Amino acid sequence: MGKSKKNNKNKTTVQTPFGTVRLARKDAPKVRKVVMQLQRTTDSLTRKDIGDWRMAWQLAINIDSPNRQRLYDIYRDVEVDLHLSGCIQQREGFVLSRSFKLVNEKGDEDKEAVNYFNTSWFKLLMKLALDANYWGHSLIELGNITNDINGRQTYDGVKLIPRKHVIPEYHRVITDLGQDWHTGIDYREPPFADWLIEVGQPDSLGLYLKAATQTIPKKNALAFWDTFAEIFGMPMRIARTTTRDEKERKKIEDMLEKSGLAGYMLADQGTELEFVESSKGDAFNVYDRRIDRANSELSKLIIGQTMTIEDGSSLSQSETHLEVFQNLVEADCDNIRDMVNNQLIPHMIRHGFPLTGIHFDWDYSVDYTPEQQAAYEQLVLNNYEVDPAYFSEKYNMPVGERRQMLPPVAPPEPPQDDEDPKGNKTPKPDKKTRQEQNNRASESHQVRLNGRVQPIEGEANARPFFD
Repeated sequence: MGKSKKNNKNKTTVQTPFGTVRLARKDAPKVRKVVMQLQRTTDSLTRKDIGDWRMAWQLAINIDSPNRQRLYDIYRDVEVDLHLSGCIQQREGFVLSRSFKLVNEKGDEDKEAVNYFNTSWFKLLMKLALDANYWGHSLIELGNITNDINGRQTYDGVKLIPRKHVIPEYHRVITDLGQDWHTGIDYREPPFADWLIEVGQPDSLGLYLKAATQTIPKKNALAFWDTFAEIFGMPMRIARTTTRDEKERKKIEDMLEKSGLAGYMLADQGTELEFVESSKGDAFNVYDRRIDRANSELSKLIIGQTMTIEDGSSLSQSETHLEVFQNLVEADCDNIRDMVNNQLIPHMIRHGFPLTGIHFDWDYSVDYTPEQQAAYEQLVLNNYEVDPAYFSEKYNMPVGERRQMLPPVAPPEPPQDDEDPKGNKTPKPDKKTRQEQNNRASESHQVRLNGRVQPIEGEANARPFFD
């Protein structure tokens, strides 16, 4: 009995940085979620350069007191790069669009269990888990348990614990920025551990650390190019005056400022202004090529190659690059599968979901285009008997019994040279023989005159038929 009381006491108490809090039994789960509410602050969007990046990296790898806050400010600036965003969407899109299945202990697919995962919260969970590749770490909190419209148990959502409040090296969460990690909450201990999903290695800083070496110079190159266009691409307005009156000069300057966005200058008579442009290269070759180089480096970092998102030169090279890209996608799929099987499903079982003995896996059956699917089904129908229920369930249409197909009738063979169309076996004479017979028939034709046979011309010496 004493042991039972001790266990009940542990379930109704929560350790916080402010001391031990005793909770009523019915309010304990609710308050545990409230404790995770943090004092969030606005992220800094100030301009960053390589010096800031190096200093933030140094603070993040501090052994005694790791602090990623300044590094995450730089990451926030990195993720708005358009080319980088396209690479990440391409890589994550291949994972999120892949079909998955839930199998039981016998290896059979459990279609009922799949309904617990065909939800919006699970898709968001996978997206937040994939983001850990770039940020280094993600701590995700499961929402409250509720029921969907079908009465099936589900979560009302998931949310990301703000990364600035997480110290993954020491698995702590601090409630206020600036606190030491010793005063934080250990999220790997109950009761928080049952509601949190941890993705990524504790000491990983993510791919954004390397991406910043290209996005920062790229942003500067774009800014310099805009400055070049502003100076040399727009006309320069120069007003020269001899007046010394400050009011008159101010009036002229206001007039120039309000007459357009182009640059202007107010100078005294005799003042010369000269713009000296570099003759080593034009702006296109200087800035555009630097931006292209940054984009290609980002492509190699995120998707391992360049040809699946940029122009390719040959089919063989593009196939090789696609194979490299697919290897990265498979690695991401493996990480998602491990996260679901080792963390999510055990949490769901503890929360009362009927998923005992269920295992998550990806569906590696081939996905066909509509044209390929039609050709595939026709091939199967021509060689095997198919249950009509397959088409009824797949296309949601009534299907009756299969029609009996008559065997095709072969066309009659053409008659051979030694046979006539009526089937007589009498061999036909060849062309030369038929000509000789026709000549003899014409020669034997005679005209009767006065009861006597008139011989054919050329046969005067022939003996008459009648004497």
